[in-house]
Amino acid sequence: MIFGLLRIKMFLKKCMENKKVKICCVVSVDITLKFMLFGQLKFLRDQGYDVSAICSPGKWVKDIEQEGIRVKTMVIKRKMSPIADLVFLVKMFFYFNKEKFDIVQTHTPKPEIYGQIAAKLAGVPIIIDTLHGFDLSADVPFIGRKVFGFLQKIASKYSSLIFSVSEAVIKSALEGNICQPNLLKYLGRDIDTNRFNPENFSKEFVIKKKKQLGINPFGKVVGIVARMVEEKGYLELFEAFGSVIASFPDAILLIIGQSEPTKRDAIDPEVVKKYNIQNSVIFLGEKSDIEEIYCVMDIFVLPTHREGIGASILEASAMRIPVIATNTGGCPEAINDGETGILVPLKNPKELARAIIALLGNPEKMQKLGMAGRCKILEEFDSGIVFNRLKTEYQRLVNEKLN
Repeated sequence: MIFGLLRIKMFLKKCMENKKVKICCVVSVDITLKFMLFGQLKFLRDQGYDVSAICSPGKWVKDIEQEGIRVKTMVIKRKMSPIADLVFLVKMFFYFNKEKFDIVQTHTPKPEIYGQIAAKLAGVPIIIDTLHGFDLSADVPFIGRKVFGFLQKIASKYSSLIFSVSEAVIKSALEGNICQPNLLKYLGRDIDTNRFNPENFSKEFVIKKKKQLGINPFGKVVGIVARMVEEKGYLELFEAFGSVIASFPDAILLIIGQSEPTKRDAIDPEVVKKYNIQNSVIFLGEKSDIEEIYCVMDIFVLPTHREGIGASILEASAMRIPVIATNTGGCPEAINDGETGILVPLKNPKELARAIIALLGNPEKMQKLGMAGRCKILEEFDSGIVFNRLKTEYQRLVNEKLN
């Protein structure tokens, strides 16, 4: 009898030791999982965690699931909607309660708030938030911003840990008293430097790719990768590009980014006619082979109005492309001004045009900035460095709260 009980106890202990820690990552849209967090999710899966995710329905869900990451789709409205938000909160609570997750990690504004609250109500032992920035989009009214800030402070009380993608975001969190300082940890933004590597693409490939895109193989290409909204600085870029083509008539502005028709500041491609640059602009929309697009660019620009860190800046730098961006948010962390790229004032088309023209006219400087940019990414943002931080904190929390 005693030996039988001992065997059962040993069996149960072994089962507990072999049980995978269950993680659920919560985001608003599938594109965030696919293009921002895919590397982290696959890393955690390879570390032995049982990884799931929550996002709105979308075309990238199947791709994510094919990597062994379960996805639960829930409608998450981008705009503030009390009833829809409450439904989202309740659905998450029941899902967390059913699945018994050990860790819930939230990203992007709404999931940060409602995900943490639902996880706390469901008794999830470890709750991790990830701050990508505090500047809400232009279509959020003043009252909405205040309510959002208040809810952020409440939700942060349930956090076991709060990651930040940049030091600038940490500074904003502390200045706004969003959370306890001891909860904040710098994570950074991970870049796959094997995928984003210019050595993967020969000169012949670049010429062929330009022809496929309808670009003169020997023409200058200025590129931007960003959502099609005004806050990414498109209108300033369009105005600046008029001056650029006056100096470099064969220059092309290559635009990669998803349309945002429901946003108040959505960009209509037809607006380029207002700036008389329609014959020098190519809209590619959303692309999954983005590394092949970067390789045709001579300069990358991101005249954004707000930015946590700017993944596209880091990707372009990894591809040895000189970068021009606005001096705001986390951009100064992504660019060493004058060394890996150029920082220009916010909402200043003249300075933006001046920077682009100066670089296009100085190939030697372009090459120097590009080389230094890749070195910076390898030293500060390589995925291995960021994943090691993630691994360390996950192990610490598991040991403290689960074992």
